[in-house]
Amino acid sequence: MQYPLYVHRDSSDGFRASFADLPLACACGATLEELRSNAQSAVELTYDRSEQLIPGPTGSMSELQSLAMDDGHGIWMYVEINLVRVTSQAVSVQFSLPDTLLRQVDACAKRRRLTRSAFFALAATREVGER
Repeated sequence: MQYPLYVHRDSSDGFRASFADLPLACACGATLEELRSNAQSAVELTYDRSEQLIPGPTGSMSELQSLAMDDGHGIWMYVEINLVRVTSQAVSVQFSLPDTLLRQVDACAKRRRLTRSAFFALAATREVGER
């Protein structure tokens, strides 16, 4: 999947970058090619065998440019992140909902830039935490 990465020049040493959609991972490299390679490693190290949800990538440049991380001193670039190499601790579940409720969930998740799975995981986490 192509994930957006916000890249800054890091003094004279190279580049450093942060993911808009994967906030726990960051990467650096002497060259942009090294940065791309290190980005994959950073995601693997941060999210492999984690219960942390991995959302889909943001595709809207206007949405990316409105983020606080876009300080106007860097550039956005997309890097290929192979999520097959990231083993999730999440388990698959199957359940049924009324069609109208599922459409409302999907619309709300889309507005919040979440996958359906992330939406349900956050809702369940909130419910369990309130008990």
